[in-house]
Amino acid sequence: MERTARIEAVGGPEVIQWVDVDLPPPGPGEVRMRNTAVGLNFIDTYHRSGLYPVPLPSGLGGEAAGVVEAVGEGVTDFSVGDRVATFGPGIGAYATARNVPAKILFGLPDDISDETAAAALLKGGTVEFLVERCARVEPGWTVLVHAAAGGVGQIAVRWLKAIGVRVLATVGSADKVALAVEAGADDVLVSRGEGVADWVRGITAGAGVEVVFDGVGKATWEASLASVRRRGLVVSFGNASGPVEGVNLGTLARAGSVYVTRPTMFDYYVTPEERAAGSARLFQMLRSGAVRAEIGQRFALEDAADAHRALEAGKTTGSTILVP
Repeated sequence: MERTARIEAVGGPEVIQWVDVDLPPPGPGEVRMRNTAVGLNFIDTYHRSGLYPVPLPSGLGGEAAGVVEAVGEGVTDFSVGDRVATFGPGIGAYATARNVPAKILFGLPDDISDETAAAALLKGGTVEFLVERCARVEPGWTVLVHAAAGGVGQIAVRWLKAIGVRVLATVGSADKVALAVEAGADDVLVSRGEGVADWVRGITAGAGVEVVFDGVGKATWEASLASVRRRGLVVSFGNASGPVEGVNLGTLARAGSVYVTRPTMFDYYVTPEERAAGSARLFQMLRSGAVRAEIGQRFALEDAADAHRALEAGKTTGSTILVP
């Protein structure tokens, strides 16, 4: 018997239940994947709370690393014993083992550990597409990164510094400043939105930044809009403080004809070619040391509710992994 998380109603972390399941053999195109490390991401809390609706009952979690235990009919890319990882699409990674479509798996190189993959695949892949394919950031630019001490934030700062960018960073509390500085941020402000634009304009001689990477959402939206330079880009990619709603397009004109995008990962990791190129670029950055998987905390898999509470309270740093 395997153990898997299930939610039958949306709500707080208390809705996460653990149930026994008897897995059937993998079907055509599937593999059975035994998890060795499971990644925790903010999107998991959105599925649990109902911010991103999912059909109920539902599993939770999209990111995990592990090993192939069995393969179904027609699977040719993976064999029993292969080390693999996934970040979805599809949820249900909070489990000791599960059957998954082979097409959503990435093979893991020998020099990338399971914990590194579970901590960095989704967050690092997010940074890869945000920086290199969405915003198309160029060396010499000045960029603002909100929540720079978080899992995505630290990777984003390191990635941006590696390609020659000046990074301005915000963090939510004073004890997180050192994490942003260690990641390479050039200037750091403790703020959840207040005073950010004045600070940015002061540093940039009034011009603003070319790009803002905003995974916080509601609390920082106005600050992001006021911090970007004329014809700059606000990349709003998360809702940690709640969703941005009621946006009047006229505000973009008044801010300086700025651009705004609300990208999702699965519009950038669609084809096999995109998935292969994106993961190869991430593994290259990890291998070089330019990017690191900063694992700030580990929880037992069945303590996922406690992990959700810590994440939503802003008490985590770097990445969090759940250990089966």
